[in-house]
Amino acid sequence: MHAFDILGDPTRRRILQLLADGEMSAGEVSAVIQAEFGISQAAVSQHLRVLRENGFASVRPEGTRRLYAVDGAPLRSVDEWLAQFRQFWEQPLDALATELARGRRRPAGEKRAATTSSDPKETNR
Repeated sequence: MHAFDILGDPTRRRILQLLADGEMSAGEVSAVIQAEFGISQAAVSQHLRVLRENGFASVRPEGTRRLYAVDGAPLRSVDEWLAQFRQFWEQPLDALATELARGRRRPAGEKRAATTSSDPKETNR
């Protein structure tokens, strides 16, 4: 299965988001996903299996629990593929960061240039 086929499913993306914070048991993942998506425990298990079988998640037994964690290798492959498109969002974000920095440098008492109105009532306020 292609990485984007795996990541195209919102349930699997959410599971990866949960696991990005650290290991979670299958039961913990299942409880969150069932509450958010309204799917059965069996369906959550199926999503975990797809993530595990395609290398996006690893699992290790701990007593009677199975602890899941993100495996970064497939995500690095996705990042490498996206690198060719990064130019489309990095430059605009750099420009935004520059404008935000300029705004922060403005002295606290300095106001933005006021807009002028052709209505005489507006100038007398």
